[in-house]
Amino acid sequence: MSTPTRCRWPGDDPQYCAYHDEEWGVPVYDSRALFEKLILDGFQAGLSWITILRRRDKFLDAFDSFDPVKIAAYGEADIDRLMNDSGIIRNRQKILSTIKNAKLYLEIEAEKEGAFSALLWSFTNGKPLHNHWSGDGDVPATSPESEHMSKALKKMGFGFCGPTICYAFMQAVGMVNDHITSCYRHQEVMRL
Repeated sequence: MSTPTRCRWPGDDPQYCAYHDEEWGVPVYDSRALFEKLILDGFQAGLSWITILRRRDKFLDAFDSFDPVKIAAYGEADIDRLMNDSGIIRNRQKILSTIKNAKLYLEIEAEKEGAFSALLWSFTNGKPLHNHWSGDGDVPATSPESEHMSKALKKMGFGFCGPTICYAFMQAVGMVNDHITSCYRHQEVMRL
């Protein structure tokens, strides 16, 4: 059986290939799942995604399965616990930002269930944007939409949500289909 043609970035790492084939670019509308992904992308800042992907289960354990209610209540003991957890990225600013982001998420969701998802998807008018890049080198690091998302989130007080982080987030959660046109997932994701 031949290997399907895919984007080059996952290489031949089985975990990275599975992420590319099963998750990356698939539209996500659940507010809590979007919160989790935005936090993980924030932890990725300055690192490669595979570093976070390999530790994702550890992050889930350390951050109470990304339950925003629990994270918003974290105090100094939790911060110390996280700073001593070798299974995650131990960056105090990113940890503090996660706690603040959880509080902001809860404020948004208190207005109406699904409001966080609606807010994030508003930057693509509620539907995925399908790009048609011929090679991995054609894919940009930011877009006007990610710049608008970043600006809006920062204005609300969210941290670790620059335009590059927002664009990576948008690609991952299917707001943008950036599978290259020769990748077998490009057409599959378009049909989702």
